[in-house]
Amino acid sequence: MPQDSVHGRPVGGTENSWCRAVPGGTGIATVALLLSKPPEASILQRALRTLQNRHGLLGSKLLYGAVSNTFSFMNPPIPSLHVKSFDLSSTRNLLQTLISNPSADSVSPFHLILEHELNQNPWFNPKSSCSGTDVFFASIYALPDAKWVVVLRLHTAVCDRTTAVSLLRELIGVIRENEGGGKEGKGREGGEVSLGIEDFIPSGKAKKTLFVRGVDMLSYSVNSFRLTNLKFKDVKSPRSSEVVRLQLNHDDTHSLLTGCSARGIKLCGALAAAALIAAHSFKGSPDHHKEKYGVVTLTDCRPLLDPPLSTHHFGFYHSAILNTHSIKGGEKMWELARRTYMAFASSKNSNKHFSDMADLNFLMRKAIENPGLTTSSSLRTSFLSVFEDPVIETSDEMYKEIVGLEDYTGCASVHGIGPSIAIFDTIRGGMLDCTCVYPSPMHSRDQMQELIHQMKRLLLSAAAQNRVPYQ
Repeated sequence: MPQDSVHGRPVGGTENSWCRAVPGGTGIATVALLLSKPPEASILQRALRTLQNRHGLLGSKLLYGAVSNTFSFMNPPIPSLHVKSFDLSSTRNLLQTLISNPSADSVSPFHLILEHELNQNPWFNPKSSCSGTDVFFASIYALPDAKWVVVLRLHTAVCDRTTAVSLLRELIGVIRENEGGGKEGKGREGGEVSLGIEDFIPSGKAKKTLFVRGVDMLSYSVNSFRLTNLKFKDVKSPRSSEVVRLQLNHDDTHSLLTGCSARGIKLCGALAAAALIAAHSFKGSPDHHKEKYGVVTLTDCRPLLDPPLSTHHFGFYHSAILNTHSIKGGEKMWELARRTYMAFASSKNSNKHFSDMADLNFLMRKAIENPGLTTSSSLRTSFLSVFEDPVIETSDEMYKEIVGLEDYTGCASVHGIGPSIAIFDTIRGGMLDCTCVYPSPMHSRDQMQELIHQMKRLLLSAAAQNRVPYQ
């Protein structure tokens, strides 16, 4: 059985890929909360310190070794997290700067701060600090009309989506129980730096012969040049991550999920199908002219590991499965949803989430080192990324009572290497809420808003075919 390390350890293979990707702008994980109750910086900091002591990775520093060209996690005796506070005047000045971007005219202050945090990158230059860089940052912004935004920002090597969700739930639990008032004992992981995903893969699941690995990597490489992308607006200017949200009401969400269940598929199939149809309609290709699109589906491997890990085991334990889909136009939404989902399910049943992990990590690092390997040096490795399962959140009312939570979202940046659009889906109180992240100005806000509008229209039409009044 793998043993956790108290003082630190070298990064694992998947973590190393994220350490190479984050300096370029992909993998800045952000959880943003809009509150109607004023958060106390000291209380928030004590609560976060409790979680850092409970989960050693959150309190670690990321250290780069120039001689060995490797990364490692170092676990200092006392975590150095300090909550940064912006008063109303400072926030106003920041918002004025952010609003000067023409594409931000109709964007809310909460949305602007989320995008601002997605593009704050303390890991931009790994060589800048010989003592390492914190993997966890927190900020409070005061807004007009008695509102506040709390943002947690983490390096994706220590924070996949499951970690972000559990972090939020544990944080609010600590605040509720007043554990943040000075009780900073160790918790579920004993404050240790847990090991990477590769150390928990069941024996034999990741094995391939050298010949098969070579064939698979050649196939991935060749297919990547054949994949279709959304039209690039600007591939030369510096990039940042921007966000568009896709939301459905109670009844439409219920009907959509009912349709997925009736067809033996998951929501990710419907989201991928809607995105593929919408994107292909933008191409204006002649009827029946096939285009190939890449879809990456991220799956949480915790329950499949040896030993299985709980959702409170923090770190990055997701794996990616890349499928390509030929679209010719005229596809039916539910038929395509089933096709995309079954392609993913077949790959997962063949253990590709384990067996192809090293291949995809290697190709990702090679693309980062050689952007010219991607179309127009765009670093786009797929059209879309989705998660196998949505986050299901049913505690909104409790969160509202405890901290005054009015809105929140969690996502990660994609303006380095990655897809044209990454969908982070949550079902909150029975309603679908997707945070869709894209690289700008490679894609414009108008372009992505139109794509999301077309996706929503397709999802609503599909849901209407399964209309069942919500009880």
